[in-house]
Amino acid sequence: MKLNLLMGAALAPMILAPLAMPAHADVDAVASASAAVAGDVIYGRVTNAAGAPLPGAEVLVRGTSQRAVTNTQGEFTLPTASGAMVLEVNYLGLPSTSQTVVTTPGEDANVAIVLGAQSATDVADVIVTGVITDGVARSLNQQKNADGTVNVLSADAIGRYPDPNVAESLQRVQGIAIQRDQGEGRYINVRGAPAAFTAVSVDGVAIPAVSPTTRAVDLDTLPSDIVSSVEVSKTLTPAQDADSIAGAVDIKTRSPFDKRRLAVSGYAGGSYNDYGGQDYRAGANVSNVFGPDQTFGALMSVSFSETNRRPDNVENGWVLINRNAAQGGGQIWGLENTLFKDYETERTRKAVTGALEWRPSDAIRLWVKGSYAQFRDDEFRNTLNFTYSDGTLQPGSTDTSATFTNARIYKQLRHRTQENDISTVQLGGEQTFGNGAVWDAVLSFANSKQTYPHRDELVYRSSATTLSYNTADHYQPTYSPFSEPTGFYLNPNNYSFRENTFRSNTTEQDDVAFKTNLELPTVIGGREVELKFGAKYSTRDVTADEERFRDRSAAASSGALAPLLSDRPSQNYDYNLGFKFDAGLVTDYFDRVRAGSTNPDPAAGVRRVPQSITADYTAKEDILAGYGQAKFDVGATNVLVGLRVEKTDFEGAATSVALSGAQSPVKVDRDQTDFFPNLTLRHSFSDQLVGRFALTRAISRPDYTDIVPRVLETTDSGRTTVTRGNPDLKPTLSNNVDLGLEYYLRPLGVISANAFYKDLSNYRFTLVTDGVPYVTPTSTVAQVTEARNARDGHIAGIEFNWQQTFDFLPGWASGFGVFANYTLTDAEIKTSRAFAGRDTFVLPGQSDETYNAALFYERYGFSARVSYTHRSDFLEAIDATNPGKDLYVEGRGQLDFTASYDFGNGVEVFGEAKNLTDSAGVRYYGVKERTYEYEKFGYNVFLGVRFKL
Repeated sequence: MKLNLLMGAALAPMILAPLAMPAHADVDAVASASAAVAGDVIYGRVTNAAGAPLPGAEVLVRGTSQRAVTNTQGEFTLPTASGAMVLEVNYLGLPSTSQTVVTTPGEDANVAIVLGAQSATDVADVIVTGVITDGVARSLNQQKNADGTVNVLSADAIGRYPDPNVAESLQRVQGIAIQRDQGEGRYINVRGAPAAFTAVSVDGVAIPAVSPTTRAVDLDTLPSDIVSSVEVSKTLTPAQDADSIAGAVDIKTRSPFDKRRLAVSGYAGGSYNDYGGQDYRAGANVSNVFGPDQTFGALMSVSFSETNRRPDNVENGWVLINRNAAQGGGQIWGLENTLFKDYETERTRKAVTGALEWRPSDAIRLWVKGSYAQFRDDEFRNTLNFTYSDGTLQPGSTDTSATFTNARIYKQLRHRTQENDISTVQLGGEQTFGNGAVWDAVLSFANSKQTYPHRDELVYRSSATTLSYNTADHYQPTYSPFSEPTGFYLNPNNYSFRENTFRSNTTEQDDVAFKTNLELPTVIGGREVELKFGAKYSTRDVTADEERFRDRSAAASSGALAPLLSDRPSQNYDYNLGFKFDAGLVTDYFDRVRAGSTNPDPAAGVRRVPQSITADYTAKEDILAGYGQAKFDVGATNVLVGLRVEKTDFEGAATSVALSGAQSPVKVDRDQTDFFPNLTLRHSFSDQLVGRFALTRAISRPDYTDIVPRVLETTDSGRTTVTRGNPDLKPTLSNNVDLGLEYYLRPLGVISANAFYKDLSNYRFTLVTDGVPYVTPTSTVAQVTEARNARDGHIAGIEFNWQQTFDFLPGWASGFGVFANYTLTDAEIKTSRAFAGRDTFVLPGQSDETYNAALFYERYGFSARVSYTHRSDFLEAIDATNPGKDLYVEGRGQLDFTASYDFGNGVEVFGEAKNLTDSAGVRYYGVKERTYEYEKFGYNVFLGVRFKL
């Protein structure tokens, strides 16, 4: 019923469009309009006085309804009749201009339009004077003239923030918050939706996720300095893939035809990290056009960064404890363990993009583009683990303090290396025909791969001891070992070898796609209409393989603990953790053990079975899509209406292992067809005031690991945990309503408000259930984690945005400007049955509030910006058994600062400072007093030099 109503509302304008035509329209008027469409083509380019292209400029044909918007190279095409035409060009931040074009029958016309030239009659309106304001102008013009609700970050805007990766750059956009790993942005939440609700592409090529457990793309893999612009479409059109309920992110790389000359630029610098060592970043870009009439273009850009991180981290595992009569009876919240993690992490990013383009004529374009990015995280982690659950609870314990006898302390060293690789290649072409029709086709390949060549851990365990804690001050709890005069935990003679563990993972996703589009200007009922049709076929293959090894035998022992320790102290906050392991000695031990168990006999008990088998899965997903849409104007209203259809075929396979050891394949095979109607309206109340309205529909398909029928069971210390797939899991569908109003300030700025409502069906959530009957060799109950569908839900919210240059201030003060945005969201899901008395939950990943505020100054070659970004608390995981075990992430704000000085000869020095307030990352169970993780990352100061030729 909901889909029928949405389709009816979306398709109504197409039916009514001919009726909206003026009643007095006669045959001559229709013929005139037809001639305008069927004539030759104007090929134009809009630049500023320095020759830089101006994307998002609006080009109007005076006296007609014809309108075009320039692309990222400042280019546009318009069908035209023979004779004289007057083109009017508008661009925020620069004075408008007009230019007459005279065309000859049978010949195309070329026109170059320059804005902001010395001869401009209204040079007082020119405000684009520096990199910050230029970036603002590019973003606002593309946003203003887009069909739907779009936010754009230009390369210049990105470069003015201390953001090393794309995720951190996107946190500056209204309605976008980020999820961090060790203080660095990784995933994005758009408008309060889960990260998997946002599709990511590079130059229009869909990017598969690197992780085996989610479709969300790790945006920390992609450095920000390879980007030309980032476009966030918060309302989709039928021409876009439908798998973006929250919004679609397209990362655009540079083109050699941006500059159309030999252009070289780059930067390099280093930094000091408060919780780490030295960091380094560098990048370079070179492009040129050559050949006859400069019809060939080539470009290459490279990027490298190295970051050394030493965050402080403490984790507390909380459980409900049933006390016996001797212990006081009843239930209390207590700790089962506390982990003090001492990290030494080196993170590197490498990226390269390349492009070869051939434009033998204005009407033909051919290109080959490619990108490659690698993220490598090489981590050594010393851990001191107080394990209370190994002991016995003593009387007098409360929700904030407890004592355990016969508990254990574990001392561990983990070496983990993670590598993410994302690559894209595309071969494409575009043909413009004499009637203004445009046909394009693109064949693309995308590959994402995640490997863990090292997930090695050596564990020592102490003899029985007494452990106490007090968490009354949940940010600064106390633990008894640190105050004991005997220093039991510091004496290596109190520890003995417990185990070694090895895990390796490889996940690879290959996506091959072909898409084609045809734009056809025509006349329907006397009204100029741009029809667009297209089709896309994509096939994605996913392989996830994991191997697990563990050995607790005497033969695997690494000997006494003392010889493996270094003389380097291990410190976490104010807690003295003793001495660190000697990483070199432990690595030598790992290498010796791994060499002897490369292909171990499963019967020997080294390879963990069945986990090394049941963790694996394969998946294949084919999507065939087609769409049709029409664009036309009704007075000052731009109407886009259309329909997209996507047919999804999915196959997934895993292996089941019985208690007897027998293996059998398990599979899921299903297909479905979904319809996505679309109505998008853009109304110009005036040149400065733009209103928007959209009815759209979108989809989020299940994560592969959630739908493949695998069952991964692990039993340790008598406790069984199970992660299993749900082959009956349905995709989440969303009917979306968006309404916006944007007022563009002269000469450069905007005040806007955008409201949205997403009606969700079959929302996908992760459920954790304790005490589930489950037959294993050692246990009859288990903690089970699986994905379920909620019957319905919603996401609603409103975004406010204010950007303005204070050019009205006198003299030097006119260089100030402001960026500010605030997003308020409300979201919830309703499940088909109650869990622990609840059937309504807030949406995981949704913060009620996100906001950004920045004050910038740019004048006399100097630019500076101080910025603050914040998101409020959000739910991370739902516990079906006890609401007190719902896992939350505490809200966090971050203060950053950047400054630069341009010497005017192509050389610029700059500085950046991040997290000046040393904000912590906190997660907690149910209430903030039950802190699960408390982590600090410190501040970072970076100095560097940019150049351009």
